[in-house]
Amino acid sequence: MIPGSFSAWSQFAREGVLVNIGVIGCGHWGPNHIRVFSQLASTRCLMCADPDEARLKSVKNLFPAVETTRDYKDLLRNQELQAVCIAAPTKLHFQLTREALQAGKHVLCEKPLTMDAAECAELRSLAAGKKLVLMTGHVFLFNSGIRWVKDYIDSGDMGKVFYAHSERTNLGPFRYDVNALWDLAPHDIAIFDYLFGGSAVSASARGLKCLGNSLEDLAFATLDYPGGKLVNIHVSWADPRKVRQITIVGERKMLVWDDLDSLGAVRVYDKYVERTTKYYESYGEFQLLSREGSITIPKIDLHEPLKTQGQYFAGCIERGEPAVLADADRAEAVIRALTAIQQSMDHQGAPVRTA
Repeated sequence: MIPGSFSAWSQFAREGVLVNIGVIGCGHWGPNHIRVFSQLASTRCLMCADPDEARLKSVKNLFPAVETTRDYKDLLRNQELQAVCIAAPTKLHFQLTREALQAGKHVLCEKPLTMDAAECAELRSLAAGKKLVLMTGHVFLFNSGIRWVKDYIDSGDMGKVFYAHSERTNLGPFRYDVNALWDLAPHDIAIFDYLFGGSAVSASARGLKCLGNSLEDLAFATLDYPGGKLVNIHVSWADPRKVRQITIVGERKMLVWDDLDSLGAVRVYDKYVERTTKYYESYGEFQLLSREGSITIPKIDLHEPLKTQGQYFAGCIERGEPAVLADADRAEAVIRALTAIQQSMDHQGAPVRTA
C-alpha cells in the first residue's frame, strides 16, 4: 500500500495545513495540476507560468484566483510558494527541477524526471542536501486498481508470477519533444517496478516511425525482471483503439487490470495449468491440463489518482518525509530501463543491460 493511509491524509487536510504551490507549464497536463492543487484542502495553487500567452489566458478564465506569468522564475522568486509542480516539456525537466531545488522549493515533476540517469542522481543529491521533497509524477502508482493488484500479488494467491504484458495505445496525442516510448512507457515501467518490488535488469525492443516524423510512434519492449519474470510493453500513438490494460499470469491465478473498464478495473481469473500423470503409465511422465474457474471482479473504491498524488506530495512536505513511492530512486530505475529500451531500439532489438 501507499505509505500513509487515505485516512491519515484526510486528517492532514482537516487540520487546515496549506502548502502553497505553483505550476510551471500550462499545456496539455498542467491545468489538471492547477485544478487539483486548487481543490485539495491541503494545498493552494497561487501561480502558474507558461511562455504562451494564450494558454495563460485560458487558465485565467478557469482559475481566476491563480496569478499567471510568462516567466517561470517569478515562481522561484515567490517566497509564498513552498513547492512547484513542473509540467513543462520533458527536455526542460532537469533544468527546471534543478533551478527549483536551488531556490529552496519542493518539487513534483512530471515523468520522466530526466532523460539521463546521471542527471537524476544529481537532482537526488541536491534535494537531499537541501532537505527538500523531490517527487516524480508516476500517477498510476496512486491508482486504486493498481494498488489492489499490488496487494493481491503480495498476498501470494497468484502463486509465482510468470509474465505480464501491458498495452498503452491510442491514435495520438502526438508529441514532438519525445517519442512514444518516453511519453507512454514510463507509466508501465513504474507500475511493474512497483508491483514486482524491483527494477528490470535488461531490455530488448523494436520501434517504428510509421507516421513519417523523426520520432518512433510505437515500440514493443521486453524486460527481464528478477526471479525470471518476463514483461512485454506495447506503446503506440498509431493505434485505432485507446487501450490502458495490463495482464499478469501466475501459476494459480491470472488477472487483468483495465483502466477504461467501467464495470470493474480488475478481473481475477481462476485459471491455471496443472501437471498430471493420469494418462501415462511410465513413471515421471506428465500431461499439462488447463483448469477453468470463475471470474471475480473485486469491489475497489475509486479515487482520482491525480488528487491522491497531490495529497501524498503535500503530506510528505508537511511531515518532512521523502516521497518514497515516487522518489528519485524510483525515477532513476525507470530512466535506466527507458535508456536501455531506446538503445536496444537503436540497435535493432539487441539486448541491453539496464545498469
